[in-house]
Amino acid sequence: MQNEQQHPEVKVHHRPIVRWTLLFAGTVFVGIGILGIFLPLLPTTVFFLIAAWCYARSSERLYDWLHHNRYFGKYIKNYRQGHGITLSGKIITIIILWGGILYSIFVTEMLAIRIVLVIIAVGVTIHVSVIPTHREP
Repeated sequence: MQNEQQHPEVKVHHRPIVRWTLLFAGTVFVGIGILGIFLPLLPTTVFFLIAAWCYARSSERLYDWLHHNRYFGKYIKNYRQGHGITLSGKIITIIILWGGILYSIFVTEMLAIRIVLVIIAVGVTIHVSVIPTHREP
């Protein structure tokens, strides 16, 4: 009953094989989400949200860790509550995105790939720009 009062979305499976599979998947998704911080074409938040779903069904401790993590916990919370992304988060995201895209453009010789990379970068930049900007109180 304590669990439902703290986190109504946490419903840990009783079958060990399901619980361990979800625990493993959640950990993989956290790893991919962390990679997404550094790789501009790989989304970040979506993988953290999937990991949170997996952890909510496998480990309340890891679910808490993910949501209270000092690096990305607040982004998950703000996104889930519809508050958006902080201005600094948007700026950092766009700088890393364009840095990675420009590097990829310079090391790629095919014009078609360069054009696709620019189109992707512009699309992601527009997407990040239209997400609501969260203002810290």
